Amino acid sequence: MTPAPQRTVSLYAWALLGLLALIWGGSFPANRLALTQVGVFTTVAFRVCGAAVLLWAYIGWRGLPVPRGRRWWLTCGILGLLNNAIPFSLIVWGQTRIESGLAAILNAATAIFTVAIAGLIFADERMTRTKAIGVALGFAGVVVTIGPASLLRLDLTSLAQLAVLGASLSYALNSIYAREALRGIRPEVSAAGMLTAASVMMLPLALMTDGIPSLSYAPVTWAALGYLAAVASALAYILFYTVLTLAGAGNLSLVTLLIAPIAVVIGAVGFGEVLAPTAFAGFALLAAGLLVIDGRIFRVKFRP
Repeated sequence: MTPAPQRTVSLYAWALLGLLALIWGGSFPANRLALTQVGVFTTVAFRVCGAAVLLWAYIGWRGLPVPRGRRWWLTCGILGLLNNAIPFSLIVWGQTRIESGLAAILNAATAIFTVAIAGLIFADERMTRTKAIGVALGFAGVVVTIGPASLLRLDLTSLAQLAVLGASLSYALNSIYAREALRGIRPEVSAAGMLTAASVMMLPLALMTDGIPSLSYAPVTWAALGYLAAVASALAYILFYTVLTLAGAGNLSLVTLLIAPIAVVIGAVGFGEVLAPTAFAGFALLAAGLLVIDGRIFRVKFRP
């Protein structure tokens, strides 16, 4: 069977894709800034609650239809758990022990997990030889990034890296579930619903673990929290679904290749982070795996 052609990506879609990568790349340094004064779960609670409020305001302004009923909110609960509460908490906790850039590199494994799991579940996404090679390269990149010795040690640093990988797995499971669960629902409404459900989960957890949040944070801390809620969540979801419509899911997955280098550069410039050479070697393998899975590099024709 002839493979389906890749959807052409317009200059406008590429610009939005780059902006989305820049926004999400900046979320890792923003987490680090927030953690100087705010607890892990409170940071996540600020992010999901603020984004939910902003998205519902956007939905009200646009007059978008909102589903009703128990089934809809059950779906939102599962999405909020898999796409927000679990991965946000694991990544933010992981960043208490590892650098922003390293967390972003490990987060790039999301696409690898998604392809591997989808190939086992969906007939139209079955695992081909090319995809298998890409997945193998991706997982090799993860092992190189963490380092086999770290996996044997299992200290807090290696556990933090595994936590970020757990977040990537949670994102992948969310993508698998959302594929069928969100048919016919406006993406902005889905995002608002899942963030609302995540808020219901995170607020009690934050209060139990971190106590009542202070309102005397430094301006830079408030700026980081505002960025995570307004820009890295509310605005990012609107951009995400816009690019999905314009360029398709396959092209959108390439954003994971752009996020990590952005986070690495910001971490190096803003915080003086220095990553081990194995981190860059691991990311190179991850990138190679994603490019192999994407497949378009094998279809490029060079003209003399």
